[in-house]
Amino acid sequence: MEKHEWKARTKRDLMIEVWEHLDCESVGATELETIETVVRERFGEGAVEAPAAVARLLADEGAELRHAEVLDLDTRYRETDPYEAMFKNILKFSTFAQAVASIRNLENLRKQFARKKDDEGLRRVQEIALKGKKRAQMIARNRNVDERKRAEKAEIAEWFTVWLKQPEIFNDWLELRQRSKDFRERFKEV
Repeated sequence: MEKHEWKARTKRDLMIEVWEHLDCESVGATELETIETVVRERFGEGAVEAPAAVARLLADEGAELRHAEVLDLDTRYRETDPYEAMFKNILKFSTFAQAVASIRNLENLRKQFARKKDDEGLRRVQEIALKGKKRAQMIARNRNVDERKRAEKAEIAEWFTVWLKQPEIFNDWLELRQRSKDFRERFKEV
């Protein structure tokens, strides 16, 4: 692709701008690879997203997808992603026990990546934890969900918040929190 002066300020907007610039009837491997290249050049390696995620964004914007190509490209991408297996199914918080296990697994990965000075790994740990926090907050705000479940998810969102701000103190904080009168009264069956 010839050099182009992109106007978009965000990664999402850049992906859409590149797609619109390509002026293609459908989106497949070639178009997704072009978008990946532009995103990498503009925002760096850490900004690159899985082809399926980019395709989903473009489909939401009205793009017709060549699904077989998208699937094939996404499969190849995931096979070459050294982090994929580490983060697969790491985020679970249906119960308090699952939430604690998820956060502790993230903490173990954070420590491992910090020792290795792996900035991409650290970025992904943060990204996954933020995703967990946002999902918990979303459920906590959903009036169609049982009130007790909403309260549990609000509590879990707070756990993610504490861990994201100060992971080193999380275990001590959690122990104190779970022993607190407020926690015991709100979640006595837990």
